[in-house]
Amino acid sequence: MNTSAAQFPYPWQRCKIIHLVRHGQAMHNVEGDRDRRALLSDHLFDAQLSPLGLQQVCKLRQDVHARGLLRKIDLVITSPLYRTMQTAVGVFGSEGQADGGYNYNFSGIPGGGLNCPQIMAVELCRDRMMDGEEDSMWNPDVRESEEEMDARMLLFMEWLWTRPEQEIVIVSHGIILQKILHVLGNDCHPTVKSALCKRFHNCELRSVVIVDKSLNEADPPLMFQT
Repeated sequence: MNTSAAQFPYPWQRCKIIHLVRHGQAMHNVEGDRDRRALLSDHLFDAQLSPLGLQQVCKLRQDVHARGLLRKIDLVITSPLYRTMQTAVGVFGSEGQADGGYNYNFSGIPGGGLNCPQIMAVELCRDRMMDGEEDSMWNPDVRESEEEMDARMLLFMEWLWTRPEQEIVIVSHGIILQKILHVLGNDCHPTVKSALCKRFHNCELRSVVIVDKSLNEADPPLMFQT
């Protein structure tokens, strides 16, 4: 979709461009392909990226720089889990940031010396929450309900609208990104909403424009796919 100012029907002051990125393949994805029960393992809850996941991140970094996207981004928001922070830093961070234990080699990859956007870890966009004694968000037997995730994404998007930045990246988990699009697409045609909320692949980047289209703050925002 062409979102140039000449054709877009809403003032850009009431819009945000949101780039949604799922983390690269992580070790829990690898183990989960062998045995789905592994996805509920406590030692894989905060899994790091797999070797393939690191390659996916480097490939997306190349794509982002080739498109000139990094120069436009004002803020990168990431889930605080390790696999998402690895992805956020690997794709959008500086070479110095990536040296902080994230296992990247940016040799031959553009952008290592460029000014990079701020990266902010935000609890509201972390993976599906669980309850437990040692970690209040971990228990494989008690999982956050679909309704609770919807409510959390509403809170997250309300917070996002308070941010002054206009072009923002959200690096998170597949189910969370689908929930964000589900919340944003409430005023879309069901066919459009279904297409927007399809499953995210590892390291997939999907962009939308969201619009505060009403003076009535109770009204939902409008969403366009770019």
